[in-house]
Amino acid sequence: MPWWFFRRRSDNSSGAAASQAAPATASDWLPGEVALPRLHGSRRYLQEQPYLLPKDLGEANRLDFQHYVLRAALRGNYLAPIEQPRRILDVGCGTGQWAFELAQQFPQAQVIGFDLEQVKAATSPPPNYRFVQGDTLKGLPFDNDSFDFVHQRLLVGAIPQPAWPGAVQELARVTAPGGWVELVEVGSALEDYSPSGPATQAFYSLFAQLAALRGLDTEGTVMRSLARYLEEAGLVNICYQSFIFPLGDWGGRIGSLLALDLRELWKGVSAPIAARFGKSEQEVLALIEQASREWNEFQTSCHFAVAYGQKPLPR
Repeated sequence: MPWWFFRRRSDNSSGAAASQAAPATASDWLPGEVALPRLHGSRRYLQEQPYLLPKDLGEANRLDFQHYVLRAALRGNYLAPIEQPRRILDVGCGTGQWAFELAQQFPQAQVIGFDLEQVKAATSPPPNYRFVQGDTLKGLPFDNDSFDFVHQRLLVGAIPQPAWPGAVQELARVTAPGGWVELVEVGSALEDYSPSGPATQAFYSLFAQLAALRGLDTEGTVMRSLARYLEEAGLVNICYQSFIFPLGDWGGRIGSLLALDLRELWKGVSAPIAARFGKSEQEVLALIEQASREWNEFQTSCHFAVAYGQKPLPR
């Protein structure tokens, strides 16, 4: 079996990133009384994790759809100026679709998908792809300087805000000198979905309260701090790009696709929101449908950002 599949970082790993990135567990961020049960209605959720969204087939389908939408909106799978990476890591890989495509694009590369669970078992994954199970809050189970390209996307709803600097330091630690780290995030504040109508504001208030109970960012701080996290992790040649995409049919194909994705994402937390705030799930779902109609009425847009940086070569 290849060296990169099961090797784990030793406790005495050296390097600034390794020394600063203290491992954390979900219990550091999650009070016991707000942990999601295993099942909420017909949806399956992880226990004792800050992650808000379901882990089931419905969410797997949404994640695949989201991948195609982001690839179309960003006009590619990555923005970092990578050339011919030999080892690629996708942290929070979800269904693995991004990693599959990178494995096909770079057949000479070894590609690892890393996540809490294997969301779905691919019938015929690329031969140069492997899945490794683990929790990024406990540190990455890979040696220093292991990968030429490390990618992490849309984990603002999974990593508590105080853990972000350490999490990015871990990404830098496992990146080889000369390699690149790329982060892709969406805004997590109401202002990142603007202009917004009353139903959007009402739902987002409930969503933000639930997220805040898990220590997740609800003010857009993470998205706006990506470049700083990379810099603090010791990376150089940092580039930060912000994007504003239309949300709704008024914005054409991309707007329609993003609106469908966001509506399904919000539906994914409708049951936990209903349970937490003493509402019926139908009431919450009706609020989501009203909000999605508002996006056309108000011509709402949503904010994304991509940041990447390079690990310096030794002098």
